[in-house]
Amino acid sequence: MKRKRILCMILTLAAALALLCVPAFAAGGSGDVSGAVEQTWTAAAGQLKTIVNNVVFPALDMILAIAFFVKVGSAYFDYRKHGQFEWAAPAILLACLIFTLTAPTYIWGIIGQ
Repeated sequence: MKRKRILCMILTLAAALALLCVPAFAAGGSGDVSGAVEQTWTAAAGQLKTIVNNVVFPALDMILAIAFFVKVGSAYFDYRKHGQFEWAAPAILLACLIFTLTAPTYIWGIIGQ
């Protein structure tokens, strides 16, 4: 009885899946998937570029600026405590901050947009 019930549920699920699945054809049924992807990319590239320039890079800049100033402050307090200033971490954070601040001017040329 239990096997019959499980088999009935599996068959019902299979029938529902078969009835509810919708076939998706790329580029009007021709099967050209790469053409469909390229068309989607060209249509969305402008919006993606705007989002990255106005949201992603400023968020990264803010995070890196906060991390840089916190690291400079902690390095200064370590200097006062131990007498030696550690330059590596603030220098790396500053280089990353400069990179992300200037990235929107040249990154799209590298990508091809």
